[in-house]
Amino acid sequence: MPEEVDDAAEAGLPLEAPVELSLDILRHSAAHLMAAAVCELFPGTQYDVGPAIEDGFFYNFLLPDDRHLSEVDLVAVEERMRALAARRIPYQREVLARDRARSLFEAMGQSFKVAIIDRLGEEVESVAVYRTGDFVDLCRGPHVADSGLLTTVKLLRVAGVYWRGDEANPQLQRIYGTAWLTPGDLAAYLERLAEAERRDHRRLGRELEMFHFEPSAPGMPYWLPNGVIVLNELIDFWRRDHRARGYHEVMTPLINEKALWETSGHWDHYREDMFLFPVDEQTTYGLKPMNCPNAHVVFNLRRHSYRELPLRYSDIDPLHRFERSGTLHGLLRVRKFMQDDAHIFVTEEQIEGEYARILEITRIYYGIFNLEYSLRLGTRPTDFMGDPETWDRAEAALLRILEANAGIPFTVEAGEGAFYGPKIDILMKDAIGRSWQTGTIQLDFQQPRRFGCEYIDASGAARTPVTIHRVIYGSLERFVGILLEHFAGQLPLWLAAVQVEVVPVQDDVEAVMECARGLAGRLEAAGLRAALSDHPGERMQARIRDAELRKVPYVVVVGKRDVERGDDVVTVRDTRRGGTAQRSVAELVAVLSEEVASRRPG
Repeated sequence: MPEEVDDAAEAGLPLEAPVELSLDILRHSAAHLMAAAVCELFPGTQYDVGPAIEDGFFYNFLLPDDRHLSEVDLVAVEERMRALAARRIPYQREVLARDRARSLFEAMGQSFKVAIIDRLGEEVESVAVYRTGDFVDLCRGPHVADSGLLTTVKLLRVAGVYWRGDEANPQLQRIYGTAWLTPGDLAAYLERLAEAERRDHRRLGRELEMFHFEPSAPGMPYWLPNGVIVLNELIDFWRRDHRARGYHEVMTPLINEKALWETSGHWDHYREDMFLFPVDEQTTYGLKPMNCPNAHVVFNLRRHSYRELPLRYSDIDPLHRFERSGTLHGLLRVRKFMQDDAHIFVTEEQIEGEYARILEITRIYYGIFNLEYSLRLGTRPTDFMGDPETWDRAEAALLRILEANAGIPFTVEAGEGAFYGPKIDILMKDAIGRSWQTGTIQLDFQQPRRFGCEYIDASGAARTPVTIHRVIYGSLERFVGILLEHFAGQLPLWLAAVQVEVVPVQDDVEAVMECARGLAGRLEAAGLRAALSDHPGERMQARIRDAELRKVPYVVVVGKRDVERGDDVVTVRDTRRGGTAQRSVAELVAVLSEEVASRRPG
């Protein structure tokens, strides 16, 4: 479920009581119980909204005297919830006239609830409230019969949010919690959370020295040498593969004048999410949040024949989007990013064939990392651009494409298309079962019309092409963050910043150090990323452990006996699977080079 609720959901008439208890009902009821506990512990608290969400629930609060909740407070709230649950307090529903409900919440000093009622349409004459003991909430329900069913509840954390997501509004405190039907389910979920914490890409990024975030550039990562290696390996593979598939890479300006964004439709539909700045008194420019307007400019630079279509332009320029500060999250939600972008100009008859080719790329790219994925069709949003008939045609085409791809599950999300066309999103599942949206494949009839794009058909007539916008990795920043968490930092060999580390056993013996330096140089000359362990005085086991913590896939140990033996055989340790083996240097190079070339996931 989404993490924000609309006013109608918050205040509409309640649904009929369910036949059986569901997780959504349990969690929404737990949110009410948590709010009741907070209001008892901190009299004068104002409460906003408290929906069920995926894996749990939250509630937003404004505490009196600008009090900030601590971990100790969270424990106290959870204890009070247990006490309220033990009393088996009933959840009682009432339907009140709108004016009466407004007066009730106004008298209670609950201004957020009053604001929700005031935002409802004039046609709404009555609203529903639920009472849980002394706590009263504006809600359509349904809920559990009584609080005694809420015994498997755990509060997780507190976060700061702005009321209605607007930074000009008061900042509230959001308490997140989770609730499950059985203690076993709760225990399993808490273990998944602990595993997610162990895999947190922000911690791994620091430990592996891959990226850094500086307060002076919120949401804009500094890529460090190790991170640049990973990023460039992904880009180099994408670049070679797409060149072989007939894509033509372009680079376009990072800023454009307002007029371009007006033509594309972004000025009306996306302006609030752009970085805009004046250059002189008459001209406003915008940092580009996406590449599509410039791709249409490139298409229009010369006349095109139908024989050139599909015409595929790829682009990996930096992009900037004004994500609100409260939504930024490591590499997963940033303001500056790159994506493996492409804009493909096709005839209407070529749409389904081109989508099939793109979905084949998706299968290959996600297969490289053993990533499970599904697809989601997003249909016409309320602020769509163009005519409904064209949208219907585009949506029907995408539905046929999804149905033709047997074996790939898909869902339909009404109203979640781009403002210029419907889209198929790629949803991947990581190693611990979490779902992420990564790539997207969008079908656009509108921008080619607005830019006046044309090609000459077989009869010599001018026709307007259709544009397919597509990314497979999606944001490369987000993709790297997901890969770090999916692999718990142990990236596949072809992506590892250091692929093999040479550890000298006796670094005070010049012959051993010379042998180790020579071996590292031979591995580098063979195209592998090798490093020489440089920790004077440390024992061999400590050096190997250090390499393991830095997620180096292979460690080669060199000692006096290796030097004295002189047979070019070394001891190799696989830090991912454990175990050691004796290999000649030539065999080691061959084995590692083959693993790199095959891009095996591990």
